[in-house]
Amino acid sequence: MISFWSTVGRRTGPRRQAPVMYALIVLCCLIFLIGPASGLNPVYGLGDELLAAQRAYFRRWGVVPAELFEGSPRAVLTPATGLFVHGTWVHLLGNMLFLYVFGVMTEERMGRVEFTLFYLGCGYLALLGYAVANADSEQSLVGASGAISAVLGAFLFLFPRARVTSLLPFLFFLPLRFPAWVVLPFWVALQWLAAGQASSGPGVAYLAHLVGFGLGFAYAWARFGRTTRVKPAPAPAPEGENQP
Repeated sequence: MISFWSTVGRRTGPRRQAPVMYALIVLCCLIFLIGPASGLNPVYGLGDELLAAQRAYFRRWGVVPAELFEGSPRAVLTPATGLFVHGTWVHLLGNMLFLYVFGVMTEERMGRVEFTLFYLGCGYLALLGYAVANADSEQSLVGASGAISAVLGAFLFLFPRARVTSLLPFLFFLPLRFPAWVVLPFWVALQWLAAGQASSGPGVAYLAHLVGFGLGFAYAWARFGRTTRVKPAPAPAPEGENQP
């Protein structure tokens, strides 16, 4: 496992603004606190009653692949609603940390409207991709990991040399700074290995991470990979010559 605990290297100059990213973080946190997953809302009870409420909550708002392709209008919306639902405190805080670290510069580069559509669209497709690959699964899938993985993919293309402070368990959690082109491909490799070893039981949807990352990188390449060539202005005509 590799974790990121601080923002990427900040550029000098005016402070960057990322209102969409902050709004997403606040919204996800509020939904988690209000829902049964946090265990803080007394409406859902305690013990077995709380567990039953959590299962029903995840099934209602999360993606259940076996139900998604039955044609139910409600189920078709779940890849969108599932982006804002998280299962545990660790799940929520980990996702929000990644979004904070990589979302600021990505939103600044794309702009607010484009970043919003990018986040929602890639997140929806990432969960949908997982559902297609696990069409018979009855397990609920929730979380913003697919959308945030898309942000990581776009960040890698847009800012490959940005330095990221990382904590590596096998190096005794020493804080080390590496460029994004080193850290993020390593993260993808870990997701790939974990996806190959994942069982059909409860766990992390690594495939959704990979799909989201690939979508984010591909979008950034298609959108920003080709610089617009500006035709040079014609040289001024010498004095005494007529201009067309």
